[in-house]
Amino acid sequence: MPNPTGFKEFSRELPPKAAPEERVAHNREFVGTYSEGQLTQQAARCMDCGIPFCHAGCPLGNIIPEFNDAVREEKWEDAYQILSATNNFPEFTGRICPAPCEAACVLSIHSAPVAIEEIEKHIIEIAFLKGYVQPTAPILKSGKTVAVVGSGPAGLAAAAQLAKAGHSVTVFERDDQPGGLLRYGIPDFKLDKWVIDRRIQLLEDDGIVFRCNTEIGRDLPGAELTRGFDAVVLAGGASVPRDLRIPGRELPGIYFAMDYLTQHNRRVSELPIDHEPLVFTGQDVVVIGSGDTGSDCVGTANRQGARSVTQFALMHRPGAERPAHTPWPQEPHIFRSSSSHEEGCQRYWGINTKAFLADEAGQLRALLVSDVTWETDVLGRRLRFEDVPNSDREIPCQRVLLALGFTGPRADGLLTELGVALDEHGHVRAAEPAYQTTRPSVFVAGDMRRGQSLVVWAISEGREAAREVDVFLMGKTALPSKNAVGMFA
Repeated sequence: MPNPTGFKEFSRELPPKAAPEERVAHNREFVGTYSEGQLTQQAARCMDCGIPFCHAGCPLGNIIPEFNDAVREEKWEDAYQILSATNNFPEFTGRICPAPCEAACVLSIHSAPVAIEEIEKHIIEIAFLKGYVQPTAPILKSGKTVAVVGSGPAGLAAAAQLAKAGHSVTVFERDDQPGGLLRYGIPDFKLDKWVIDRRIQLLEDDGIVFRCNTEIGRDLPGAELTRGFDAVVLAGGASVPRDLRIPGRELPGIYFAMDYLTQHNRRVSELPIDHEPLVFTGQDVVVIGSGDTGSDCVGTANRQGARSVTQFALMHRPGAERPAHTPWPQEPHIFRSSSSHEEGCQRYWGINTKAFLADEAGQLRALLVSDVTWETDVLGRRLRFEDVPNSDREIPCQRVLLALGFTGPRADGLLTELGVALDEHGHVRAAEPAYQTTRPSVFVAGDMRRGQSLVVWAISEGREAAREVDVFLMGKTALPSKNAVGMFA
């Protein structure tokens, strides 16, 4: 690291964003880019820390100090080669990852961490611009065939690695276009869909075949996969939404967040919509749930011209400093505001939703809520909550979005037909590092195995599962593992 004092010379800066009133008028990405000088300065902030904890903070094991140094020296092809050795899709993670690597940056102990996520995005975009990103599948094939079920980040990562190993890969996707959560769950203002299309084209150039509008267990029997392919990778995600079973749940105007986001994404892409239009122009919208999906609902409702947008969180508002139960280098549980919150949102903390209330015509008119108190342990971890006496009140609204996460994969259809075992949480049972289900030729990766998680974790699991499939098929593998130091290639 030739410039060990860069973190003293330069402060952390992020690219400019369009003003909220400007960006809510469209559905495109609104974050700008660094100038070349700004980019090299931000990379130079990577200090000579000795032990780069950012490696462990990143689920992919990205080799962060090395690509930062290559950027600092403007060695763009080197930076791309280092980054792509561990991450198949930096253009996705560079846009939508919460950057646990930055939480683990040594600088974050006492200062602002290196802007790793933005540097990552700039590396891959420069690499595309300069023509460094090319198909990687070998000409000579192994003669083995693999079916990947699901084309979200885990499925795409598994397919990419398996194609790189020389196998013939077919990806089955129930939707009409590949991408899964990336395409239909994440709004365009965070991830423009041309970014996905560009990567899908590269995967097709690698020989990967995408069979869309094909749901295994409905359009194609699960047994056909195990008969027709040498191995199968399940990467269908955790698609069963968590519901809120309280009085009034049957009222019209209450929707699951993913149904809402999916339809809006389809509308933006000018794709057909089968169900009632979920457009909340002029409505008072309440989003129940404080995670990333809830934030995406806030930004989408604002772009649709909602009269007001309110977001509930059952937990109390986190503090600005790291709590004792998430010490460095762990991801801290602290107060954050997303770009969607900047665009307009009333946020309530410590709120329990007790009932949906109807007007005389049977339409949703309000929520009955109460404040809550939390019992915590000595480290500040929440244990249980109780309603605050006499705190009941009504919050007027005509539309509600449930952004409460997901309980797991759908057990009927594919999983039932394949006969794979589930764990106590309803996820497909497969322990690390094998990623192998109770059927030897069937593997699983991503949310279907670990439960609802981050895109970066899905990519990591897809890569690791692909490595185990390659070992299963060939008896050995040259694919890298994040768990093996020095094996990145």
